[in-house]
Amino acid sequence: MKAFTKEEVLEKAKEYNVKFIRLQFTDIFGSFKNIAITVEELERALEGQVMFDSAVVEGFIRNKESEIYLYPDPATFEIFPWRPRDGAVARLICDIYSSEGETFPGCSRSALKRVLKKTSVSGLQLRVGAEIEFFLFHTNEQGKTTTITHDHAGYCDLSPVDLGENARRDMVLTLEEMGFEISSSHHEIAPGQHEIFIKEDNAFAIADKIATFKFVVRTIAQRHGLHASFMPKPLVGENGSGMRLHLSLWREGKNILEDLNDSLGLSETAYHYIGGVLQHARAITAIANPLVNSYKRLLPDELSPCLLAWSEKNRSTMIRVPVQRGDGTRFILCSPDPACNSYLVLASVLAAGVHGLAAKIKPPQPLPEDHPGPGGLRELVRYSGLPRSLNEALQALTEDGTVCAALGEHIARRYLEAKGEEWERFMAEVHQWELDEYLAKY
Repeated sequence: MKAFTKEEVLEKAKEYNVKFIRLQFTDIFGSFKNIAITVEELERALEGQVMFDSAVVEGFIRNKESEIYLYPDPATFEIFPWRPRDGAVARLICDIYSSEGETFPGCSRSALKRVLKKTSVSGLQLRVGAEIEFFLFHTNEQGKTTTITHDHAGYCDLSPVDLGENARRDMVLTLEEMGFEISSSHHEIAPGQHEIFIKEDNAFAIADKIATFKFVVRTIAQRHGLHASFMPKPLVGENGSGMRLHLSLWREGKNILEDLNDSLGLSETAYHYIGGVLQHARAITAIANPLVNSYKRLLPDELSPCLLAWSEKNRSTMIRVPVQRGDGTRFILCSPDPACNSYLVLASVLAAGVHGLAAKIKPPQPLPEDHPGPGGLRELVRYSGLPRSLNEALQALTEDGTVCAALGEHIARRYLEAKGEEWERFMAEVHQWELDEYLAKY
């Protein structure tokens, strides 16, 4: 993907007859937002002169909001392939600054930049690939989303059973036209569920790509008359959607997670990094699994990454280490779901891993493939599982200084406050399950 300068952005906009530019940014909850400007305003925008209200970044309005400014990153300039070429529409991803010209503390993208800057001093580079799952649902006559899936296909099924194949193909082609490298795509286990695998890139680039990915997938789905949902668990009794992150650590062009003298072929760096992530896993879960609904996906079953543990083959652990070695040595963080803020998740995971390296934290022994213990998986989850609710995860985040520092005091405080209110709203609601279970009995 070519990185443009400000001057090149202006030239490209003129060359391709761009009429509108979407200045895109992410709020602290991971939602992609934008302000649309005309091309006549582009030069002013590139100088960071587009102002708006901080409430749009923080997710709620208070009496004391501040004026903040969008600073577009010229390297992210892209022309939307699905728009007409005559009067084209382009985008720029933005950082957010205060009126004093300082980085706005509520900017998620800047939070990741800050953590990456600290780790770059030691020459470490985190590379990340992302397997992202989502559902395709029909909409009703009023255009509202239903939970009626577009098909009833299963894992890796083909058309005509996989009715989403054409939409998924268009998504991949569009993403590739926008500079993505796509490893694979296929139908997932649940009806109407799909997966697209973004090839690894540096952590900052992949965070931008994940945010863009969700926007593009929903746009292309809409053009096919469908709604793409990244809700973690939209269907009862079916698999939920995850966002597995393939993580590797590099220094001077070499993957430093491998050591062929080790019984598992892993270096001390790999063990300590995994140890750090596991030590901070409960707090990371509050960021990686940000919805009340997220915890319906993390229930104890054989395909759910519900255990605070690591393994080579056990799919119930939050971290898996594939057998491939050499440049392919990596570990997979299986617990995040696609509703998360990719910038904050990667900032949290990076900070946790670096803490593991600095403190030489040793992880527990990897779990075997089968589920150990006489009580089975459900009993194991009671003692070594991930948080069972958003409230439990938020409490863990409150107590974790390393992860809160990675987010920054401002984001951590606002995130905990907003998500705490979300939990209270959920608890105040009477749900249909409760009525079905209790109304006639009591």
